[in-house]
Amino acid sequence: MDTANQIDQVRDDFIARMGVIAMGEGLPRMSGQVFAMLVFEGEAIAFGALSRRLSVSRATISTSIRLLEERGLIRRINKTGDRQDYFQLADDAYAAMTKYALAGTRHAKAEINDTISKLPEEAEGVRQRLDSFAEFYDTISTALDDVAARVSKPKI
Repeated sequence: MDTANQIDQVRDDFIARMGVIAMGEGLPRMSGQVFAMLVFEGEAIAFGALSRRLSVSRATISTSIRLLEERGLIRRINKTGDRQDYFQLADDAYAAMTKYALAGTRHAKAEINDTISKLPEEAEGVRQRLDSFAEFYDTISTALDDVAARVSKPKI
């Protein structure tokens, strides 16, 4: 197998795997695949080319693009003289991913704390278990704060 074919095969496998990972994180598979393609290719890709290369409808690509843009993971660019939209990885895509994960952990902790606040005094055992659960999310949040600071640093 020549190098170009090997790279194509690795790219296709990577894109498929990232689609599965995205589904595990509650995102549509195709959003993960679009993001993976933009990461792997490292350049802006035209809307139509995304549809062709991933073998899906333009409507499916549109839905995925909208979600990825809303999360700050990709950005839309225009090329002079070309009427088509192009997309590329946002400059701060990994920081945006980290911030989204951090918001999720903070939301989970808030839900746990809300449950704790509704417990009667006599439910000490339940309260202790839920406190431990909330501490788990505190630990994750602290780690994600550190990650966010690291990935948000300007590149030199």
